[in-house]
Amino acid sequence: MPNRGNGPAAEPVRLARNAIGCFLMPAALYFDPDAYLIEGRALVGRRAAGAAFLRAAVEGRGKEPVIAYAGRKRDMRLLVEAVQGIDPSARTEWIPVNRFDMLEKVGTMFRPDPSLAGDARLRLRHGPGRYSLCGITHTLSSTRALESIASLVIEPMMPWDAVICTSSAALGVVQAVLEAALDHHRWRLGLSKLPDMPMSPVIPLGVHCRDLISTEATRRIARKTLGLADDEVAVLFAGRLSFSTKAHPYQMYDALRIAAERSGKRVVLIQAGQFFNEGAAKAIRDATDAHCTGVRAIFADGADFLLYNAAFAGADLFISLSDSIQETFGITPVEAMASGLPVIVSDWNGYRDTIRDGIDGFRIPTRAPAPGPGRRIAMAYEMDKQYELYTARVSSAVSIDMAVLAERLTDLIGDPAMRRRMGEAGRTRALADYDWSVIYRRYRELWAELASRRRHALADHNVTAWLAKAPSAHPALEDPFRIFAHYPTTAIRPDTVVRAAPGASLADYERLVAEPIFELSRFPSEIAGQLIAETSGAPLSIAELARKVGREVGSVIELTGRLAKMNLLFFS
Repeated sequence: MPNRGNGPAAEPVRLARNAIGCFLMPAALYFDPDAYLIEGRALVGRRAAGAAFLRAAVEGRGKEPVIAYAGRKRDMRLLVEAVQGIDPSARTEWIPVNRFDMLEKVGTMFRPDPSLAGDARLRLRHGPGRYSLCGITHTLSSTRALESIASLVIEPMMPWDAVICTSSAALGVVQAVLEAALDHHRWRLGLSKLPDMPMSPVIPLGVHCRDLISTEATRRIARKTLGLADDEVAVLFAGRLSFSTKAHPYQMYDALRIAAERSGKRVVLIQAGQFFNEGAAKAIRDATDAHCTGVRAIFADGADFLLYNAAFAGADLFISLSDSIQETFGITPVEAMASGLPVIVSDWNGYRDTIRDGIDGFRIPTRAPAPGPGRRIAMAYEMDKQYELYTARVSSAVSIDMAVLAERLTDLIGDPAMRRRMGEAGRTRALADYDWSVIYRRYRELWAELASRRRHALADHNVTAWLAKAPSAHPALEDPFRIFAHYPTTAIRPDTVVRAAPGASLADYERLVAEPIFELSRFPSEIAGQLIAETSGAPLSIAELARKVGREVGSVIELTGRLAKMNLLFFS
């Protein structure tokens, strides 16, 4: 792409300013119920994040409607219900998937995942400079997610697009995959450098902090609900209860055993979350009994909203020793901070961004193999396609510094003043940096920046000349009558002459299209009647016929082809 200019805006864009003077812009939200709605679905991180984001979008919309880009009216009805459930006064507007002009007026389309390739291809049909695309990373360890990132090198992405990275760890993955993709295409296609790429800003996930703030009264009720005694120190782990896709629990169990012995305190471990199958539930319960000796263990079902919230309100400190490549951000430590809990986390993935070591809690050093041994694991995954086995193999070689972990746990368990100090620091940080009201404002500022980039680029005649040469569709999604042009004996062209069959009438057309065999050939009777009537006298070329009926030549070529299949028109 040519160098982008910095000239005046090529088109007016409606912008609103926030309280600190930054421009804000909305986006059309690509609505997939599976990404935003929790009810009736398994509670996983991306879905919980999507539901929280939707709430932030409704609450942060100002006087604007919530704008959705949805393919099915059924999905739109689900969105309206969800929006109304958040705020009955909120308006919702719908953009059908073929209305590129409406997307252009909004300026940006936001997807709840990084899979922008299909939308970038579709945008070619309207023009790659017409609007921006924005996605977000969640899990980046699956083949699908990594392929989505790698494809950005060869898909029609623009510098006024963006893939939001939820953490610096996620950004590192994106950069590594793009470099690997470039290495591949350097070998295969001779590329010497990456083309202009979408922005990759780091914007964390948020939490609705006011939902998590507890009082002494709610804390007492929560501890009573959980059966916690006043002299028991409750340590909370919350999240996916899985060996392979969250945090292998053995080192946590062993460190809690050591800390309980050293501190002399009565320690309780609360494991809050959901098991994904009975086998995992039995394995985790058995491992808790075998390795977390001297510590009372209780489980809080993540599907029980009141019990899960009570676990946060009644705990004394939070622990999450994530060691899985499944996770890129990790929302539960931020929820714990918003709840006023000090946190102990592994120095791993997005935890490195959110937890300030020695201030909000402690980050425990981790170790993993240097590049090399993982090639065998990757090859096995490529062959057997077993994702959980793949992540388990990776995390099996990741370890936590046990000496530091046991020491930090012992300190926090034995020092209520330290717990209070760190808990308050974490709560202040969560409110200031991770509340959804703050995070959603950053989204809108990003969307405004994308619009500004696009306008400045379109003011440069070199850029507009380059964009004008863009293909009108992806090579795999071209006009089938072009791709398969060598199939027919003769092509219907603008100079092809057409005439109505003797005695052909609109009634014949309506009779035929009423039959199931012509269901897909149906088009408005008014247009069919015009085409038959105009060709009932002297024969006409397709170009002449198009002028007479006031339609595009391409459309008339297709529709006369349909009528010819019904023997209502003939070509000569």
